[in-house]
Amino acid sequence: MTGYSNFRQRLDAVLRTLDMRQVREFLIAEKQWQPGQPADPEFAMWMMIAGSPTLRDLHDRARQWLVSHGHEEEANAVLRKGKGSSQGKKKSQIGKTKS
Repeated sequence: MTGYSNFRQRLDAVLRTLDMRQVREFLIAEKQWQPGQPADPEFAMWMMIAGSPTLRDLHDRARQWLVSHGHEEEANAVLRKGKGSSQGKKKSQIGKTKS
């Protein structure tokens, strides 16, 4: 397992706990965050959950939290990926050439 794959698997396991304290401690220990950063760690946690393909079972919960805390635009940007929306399909085809 590559270093990033191992990190990602461990991060997803910590995110699955939904425990902001554990997420913060893990990311500080991994030198991804510094104490006191980011300014809104709970928002960051829910965005990471929303962006993780392996945490799809928590995506609805992430959307609910994000929208209820004034982050609907961010929720839409992250959670529309792979949903089959026409906008998402158009973006995914940019740069592709026909064979």
